[in-house]
Amino acid sequence: MSATFSITVEPERDLVRIAMAGLFTPRDIRDFYEARRAAHAKLTCGRNEHLTINDLRSMKIQPQESVAEFQQMLGAPDYRSRRLAFVIGRTLARSQLQRALGGRGSATRCFDTVAEAEAWLFHGSIAGALRAAG
Repeated sequence: MSATFSITVEPERDLVRIAMAGLFTPRDIRDFYEARRAAHAKLTCGRNEHLTINDLRSMKIQPQESVAEFQQMLGAPDYRSRRLAFVIGRTLARSQLQRALGGRGSATRCFDTVAEAEAWLFHGSIAGALRAAG
């Protein structure tokens, strides 16, 4: 399966939504970088003040060179999110992602569902989101 991705921006919520699927080649990653740059240009918040949710549930296990490029991308400060949520479920790709995240710390988490990821992004915790909704 070849790589596909989509990036949408909700400037009113300072939110970037990403969905990635398939197997990424270096060319696909370069195309992703350009699409990400164009998407971030639509944000109205300050640099690194946005939130990001990235749905990787359809992502395949990646070659090591792609993992290394993603790791470099995640470590670069230019597009770093205030909070970064990954929806990945319980796939083998989850362990690759966790290696690529390296030392991103508490501003990055993995979730099984989009609802859990959004709750953490906007409320700080799933429990807090449930209290706010109830």
